[in-house]
Amino acid sequence: MSYKSIAVNLAVDADPSPMVKAATELAKHFGARLIGLAAADVPPLVPTGDGMVFDGEIMQIQREQIEERLHELRAEFEKLVPSTVASEWGQAVCSPTRFLTVSARAADLIVVGGDKADNVYRDVDIGSLALGAGRPVLVAATNGQHVRGGTVLVAWKDTREARRAVADALPFLARANEVVVATMDTDPDGSIHNSLADVAAFLELHGVKARTELLVGEGDGGRLLAFAHSIHADLIVSGAYGHSRLREWAFGGLTRRLLEESGINRIMSY
Repeated sequence: MSYKSIAVNLAVDADPSPMVKAATELAKHFGARLIGLAAADVPPLVPTGDGMVFDGEIMQIQREQIEERLHELRAEFEKLVPSTVASEWGQAVCSPTRFLTVSARAADLIVVGGDKADNVYRDVDIGSLALGAGRPVLVAATNGQHVRGGTVLVAWKDTREARRAVADALPFLARANEVVVATMDTDPDGSIHNSLADVAAFLELHGVKARTELLVGEGDGGRLLAFAHSIHADLIVSGAYGHSRLREWAFGGLTRRLLEESGINRIMSY
């Protein structure tokens, strides 16, 4: 199994270079086509303090500014991606989250930046994307230009989402130097031991040697992230849990903790 098509989102208000370089490195490694994507939307008519609303002229100016920025991002993307990597480009004046969700149909993997999303018209809601795209989402570490995945931590819980994440991440797991499957010791009947053993056996059939760890502590994500740092993990694989947004993870509040953990690359599947 490998990724044959990788989509990368370029945020309109961020320097595109780190994301393009990271995604290009992945495309080279997996022999994948690279799809550059960018989108932003014009805010709807809203009342101002004196009761006025944005008129059509102002909205048209905003649209033109967005289109100009999208053209700039395309030029940067085409300049940074070498001719040895097959690539294409897509852009739209619409919700960036919706655009990426729809564009996911053409990709095996979606790569996005991990910067905090404050503006739904210009930033991707990573939670909604992970829950709606039907593809694994790789959230790149802040300012990271490499996604090495030398040491990979699989945050395991015996759920559909976690199983999906392990399968989706197999290309990364297969190339890792070390894979650790860890879960919190919250199962009173001890069945979690069998669960971990089954995951390790599954990975071994795919040529991935993994060790397992049963962690003791609070299930809010802090213990798992502390363990990730202790083994110098540079990639965390986890299932995504939630509804309209990523509000809950297998380890309680791990959603928020993972999205805040900008120093480690993360793969999310739902």
